[in-house]
Amino acid sequence: MQRTCHKTIVIHPHTGQFVINELPTLVLCGTVWVYGGMEGLPLTAIATVIALILSLLLLYRYLYLRRIRYCIGTEQLVSEYGIIRRKVDYMELYRIVDFQEHQACCNNLWLKTVRILSMDRNTPRLDLIGIFHRDDLVSIIRERVETNKRKKGIYEITNH
Repeated sequence: MQRTCHKTIVIHPHTGQFVINELPTLVLCGTVWVYGGMEGLPLTAIATVIALILSLLLLYRYLYLRRIRYCIGTEQLVSEYGIIRRKVDYMELYRIVDFQEHQACCNNLWLKTVRILSMDRNTPRLDLIGIFHRDDLVSIIRERVETNKRKKGIYEITNH
């Protein structure tokens, strides 16, 4: 999901990322619920309790994913996450030094992770997860990074 206002791009991970991340737990939870619902089998009460705990864990992870928000402004990249205790990380765009895009085999067709590497002490690496593969965030962020470096007179010196 992408929204633009006043040159700020707001992105949330796609819900499909939850299925990709939690597929084994989802299958296990469903299996344990089915087993717990069968009469006459041993340990069905324990299976039901385990299924309930797994369901609560999955609900927490789903809500956590849905509350992640990335705001790409003209000077900062802000990431917000957490349910009970929200955490907000601010990364100055001029500190960004490199990018990577990663697509696992499960999400090769439509989702990717954009990894941002920076010289920021608090957040040297930031993964933007659940991004549609067709969204070209790297070029947008890179353009803003270069603009900020020029504005601040920051030049990279390399020894190759």
